[in-house]
Amino acid sequence: MPWAQAREEARRLGARGGRSGGRAVALGDALGAVLARDLTALVGVPPYDAAAMDGYAVAGPGPEWAVTGRVLAGSADTVGRLRPGQAVEIATGAQVPDGTDAVLPYEHAATSSAGAERVRGEVVLGKHVRRAGEDTFAGDTVVPAGTPVTPALIGLAASLGHDSLLVRRPRMAALVTGDEVTASGRPGAGRVRDAIGPMLPGIAAWAGAEPVGAPRFLRDGLEPLAAALRAARDGAGEPPEPAPDVLAVCGASSKGPADHLRAALAEVGATIAVDGVACRPGHPQLLAHLGPAEDPGTVVVGLPGNPNAALAAATTLLIPALRAMAGGPDTDPALPPSMRVKGAVHPHAHDTRLVAVRVSGGQAEPVGHDRPGSLRGAALADAYAVIPPGWSGPHAALLWLPR
Repeated sequence: MPWAQAREEARRLGARGGRSGGRAVALGDALGAVLARDLTALVGVPPYDAAAMDGYAVAGPGPEWAVTGRVLAGSADTVGRLRPGQAVEIATGAQVPDGTDAVLPYEHAATSSAGAERVRGEVVLGKHVRRAGEDTFAGDTVVPAGTPVTPALIGLAASLGHDSLLVRRPRMAALVTGDEVTASGRPGAGRVRDAIGPMLPGIAAWAGAEPVGAPRFLRDGLEPLAAALRAARDGAGEPPEPAPDVLAVCGASSKGPADHLRAALAEVGATIAVDGVACRPGHPQLLAHLGPAEDPGTVVVGLPGNPNAALAAATTLLIPALRAMAGGPDTDPALPPSMRVKGAVHPHAHDTRLVAVRVSGGQAEPVGHDRPGSLRGAALADAYAVIPPGWSGPHAALLWLPR
């Protein structure tokens, strides 16, 4: 399938799939997710009439008031209603007494003590008092559904009285296949260190998803893989764990003697939506779903076993599917979608090339070291430059790498 068509298919399937919908998570766990419903104010901001400056809360136009007490922020003490000609010393953020007409800041005040303390100055009625609901009224809709959760949004939600947020955050599990793969340490003779599994949690989080546990390692073989697919479809354990929204399978997506993903998908009755993509690196990638067309259930993304090819495939199929499930945009609108490519870059005759580039000075420069089995180039890069067949430059679309 052509590269652009494959990405669009992944996004369409992601938009139809996903079982998590909206779920409530604590504020501290919501960063990077997408709001599943409008954020409304449980309390007004400010929730009470508050002093906006340190100084004196005064009643009446002055220019002199008798100081009758002190109010600090967070204090439960009350001083009663102020009558014209009265004032209380007050801290920023403290609740002003009933009857307050303005706050006279310290720097504009003159005090005297002759038996009873008095304060003099000039005020503008209403000045330096933040009235309840001045910024937001309780019940207001403040942020619409579909907005990505940022640190500022989390702070806003807390200020509005929320302890949790209803968000869309798909759950992604991962399988790493291969008898030759080792999970830690220096690989021995005939073995390779897994470089794909450690990437996937960061990729999932960047796409607005939640990684479900550590990647699970499987030996080569049809039955172990088919069993893992059944568990993803039906849930596993006692009681059963919820099925993941997306299952990333690393390796087994090509057509060699140890690649069993297609046969395992057929055994569990899955539907393959994309079987190979015309791109380099990463053409032996796969997209499928374990449920029927009307309810796709768990989406399976087959990633090649070579690390850079797997990363290219993740940007092609995995990230678009996850972002569509999360309800977020396909790309980050804050990043430029295209750029001039510096240096000699040659298109492939039939496939879209994904060329690792570093962005600097408004240009994208290839970094090299971009063989399918090496992440050296991608680790130095900011993005892939998308070079379709027949490309003549110098500008190319950018596919920004997870960060």
